[in-house]
Amino acid sequence: MLRTIFTLSVLAAGLVFSNAFAAPTRDGAAQPVRTAGSGGILLAQDGNLDIYYDARGNRVIVDADTGKVIAIQPPQTRLDRRALRRESRMRELGRAPADDDRYYLDDPQDMARFRRKQLEEEGRVIPPPADEYDPDSNNSVDAYPPAPRDDGSYDDNYPDAPQTAEPRAIKRQPLNEASIDPLQPAVPAEQAAPSDQTAMPPKAGGKNTVDPSLSLGARQDVAALQVLLDRGGASPGVIDGRFGSNVDKAIAAYNEINGSSLKSTDAVGIQSALSQSGGDAFANYTITAEDAAGPYVASIPEDYSQKAQLNCMCYTSVTEALAERFHMDENYLKSINKGLDFNRPGTIIKVANFGKLVSTPVARIVADKTKKEVYAYDAGGKLVAAYPATIGSADTPSPTGIHAVSRIALDPNYTYNPNINFKQGENDKILTVPPGPNGPVGSVWIALDKPTYGIHGTPEPSKIGKTESHGCVRLTNWDARELAKLVSPGVTVEFVGGPSADDVAQQ
Repeated sequence: MLRTIFTLSVLAAGLVFSNAFAAPTRDGAAQPVRTAGSGGILLAQDGNLDIYYDARGNRVIVDADTGKVIAIQPPQTRLDRRALRRESRMRELGRAPADDDRYYLDDPQDMARFRRKQLEEEGRVIPPPADEYDPDSNNSVDAYPPAPRDDGSYDDNYPDAPQTAEPRAIKRQPLNEASIDPLQPAVPAEQAAPSDQTAMPPKAGGKNTVDPSLSLGARQDVAALQVLLDRGGASPGVIDGRFGSNVDKAIAAYNEINGSSLKSTDAVGIQSALSQSGGDAFANYTITAEDAAGPYVASIPEDYSQKAQLNCMCYTSVTEALAERFHMDENYLKSINKGLDFNRPGTIIKVANFGKLVSTPVARIVADKTKKEVYAYDAGGKLVAAYPATIGSADTPSPTGIHAVSRIALDPNYTYNPNINFKQGENDKILTVPPGPNGPVGSVWIALDKPTYGIHGTPEPSKIGKTESHGCVRLTNWDARELAKLVSPGVTVEFVGGPSADDVAQQ
């Protein structure tokens, strides 16, 4: 009996095998295609696949025969087995429609819209599925609660961004003079620095830190006019793009010096005069290693006894140094070079192209206390330069009459003597303040034959012509330095207008 059963089994197997070989086949016949309805991967015809990469870096697998997209593999998940398992799990749970053929399922905006649609349809929050192969994962919406408010409660707002750290102090070398090239090309876009611009040194009771927003009302056409006036020997003080009394006085002096009739409203005439006197009002300047090196100090104290303890009354930043070099207001310099790193050598910035300095020797100086202006004349009596000035005050007026220049000192020390000069704070002893542009007399001292009086610079050029002095004639550092090169001992200085020290003493 067993022999009969074995014989019949062998015959049946032979018949099945022979029928399989005898079945007809045709080239190009369509092979069965497995559907994706069960959550599996859709197979291509004959395994013929085309692989593409789109603009977002997604790997797109396409059936070469039908052109149908089989799968999309984002860069961050293409080799991430956990992400692929999550996607498979999502499909198994029915979280994505079977016929959803949207192209960018990894796009955060598409997924956000998809989740919102789910919320609207089902009225509940559907958390992403947890990875069953990762016991430490927690993808529920409650896993990470919102950031706390200041009062300890919770809200959906993001926490404040971290504050930028203060810059570290660096050792710097002496600063040398540098020139500009008005024909340099425009600043390329790649020169722009990151938005986190280096913070200014902290305030330490002395000079205020600079806020670029203070220059929001500045105008470039006014700044161009100021550059023209500066070129013509009529200093407007700081170039800051703003009209004011210093600009009005400079226009009048410019017309007298150059024999012209320039008006602030004559845009065509101003542009023509700029073209004839040196070109565009602004030029490009490349910050050098010497510019970035300094020397600089963190801040300038208010008290003279603290000033006397410093090594120098140096600039406090690269922007302050460059602003003075190019006769500009520091706020304005920063406002027209937003986003640029002044501390990086090689950075190209936009600066005032003030041209050449006055070179005609001066034989006579007139200090007009009423107009707050200093006029410089040559030996023939012709006006060659004019500067806005702060000349004395009601309590400490400047002298009157005619005096003479006795000596000239560049980068001088300043000797504070409360027995002779004014008293500053609680300081009742003689102090020696080191030299530097931020010293009490700036970087220049032109002494007069009347003791303790002179013409000098200032640590705050933007206040020239707008504040008071302790009896001396105060100019911007660059105007005082220019005048110092034009005068010599013996040049007369005549004070006109306003009260004198003798008048106040008689009251």
